[in-house]
Amino acid sequence: MEMKQNMVFVGAGSMAEAMISGMLQKELFLPRQISVMNRSNHARLEELNNTYGVTISQNQKETIENAGIIILAIKPKDVAEAVLAIKEYVNESHLIISVLAGVATTTITDLLNKEVAVVRAMPNTSATIGKSATALAVGMHANENHLLIARQLFETIGIVTTVAEKDLHAVTGLSGSGPAYVYYLVEAMEKAADDIGLEKGIAKELILQTIIGAAEMLKNSTKQPATLRKEVTSPGGTTEAGIKVLEQFNYQQAMVACIKRATTRSAELGEAMLQSVSKEN
Repeated sequence: MEMKQNMVFVGAGSMAEAMISGMLQKELFLPRQISVMNRSNHARLEELNNTYGVTISQNQKETIENAGIIILAIKPKDVAEAVLAIKEYVNESHLIISVLAGVATTTITDLLNKEVAVVRAMPNTSATIGKSATALAVGMHANENHLLIARQLFETIGIVTTVAEKDLHAVTGLSGSGPAYVYYLVEAMEKAADDIGLEKGIAKELILQTIIGAAEMLKNSTKQPATLRKEVTSPGGTTEAGIKVLEQFNYQQAMVACIKRATTRSAELGEAMLQSVSKEN
């Protein structure tokens, strides 16, 4: 379903580009409905204009006032500067969607000092290939219609779920940072393949298909991960021998601790961001 209102991206990084690409491919917006602005990198804006045909502008007043949806896609540390720069042009009919990790919806509304609808999103870097796992949370002034609009936007770059805002730190630790945990595993598998004498190209192909195949099994099977693992693990066999080594190194406990620490760090960064913005506001 094509959106009728215009949209502006404040920020022009990789997440903004992933969203623009997805929305245009799914024909949710026309290129002329999307504007992009950033603080200073005009060459980046030109690149997006040449690639996608979107509008680029440094006229904040005209661009913001002509948009129904504002996507905040700058670095979290720049939120105060970016929001205060557009504050006078934002009104309570706007929907603001933030992809800023650790920045609470109340931080944005406090900076604006207006009862504007804010929806927070936590996508991950797989958005660049349309495979993001995104969680959405609504601020106090957002309603079901605002959530529906945000859901439609992020469904163009992957799957979407909705959580309470307090749970976004957990989402950040689990799926926001999650791709890096998988890449770290693949790094180890590649090193092991080299140690046991496999040619790098062959090893990479085998590793990637193994990861993809296992993920598809998990997605399509009704069986629990533990059951699928046990079905591969014959008594006295090679898989059992390998799993026993992982158990010796407390592999599962390490992964649990990893995700818990990432979650805690997200909360720490969010609190630091809140204090920083309070001082600036």
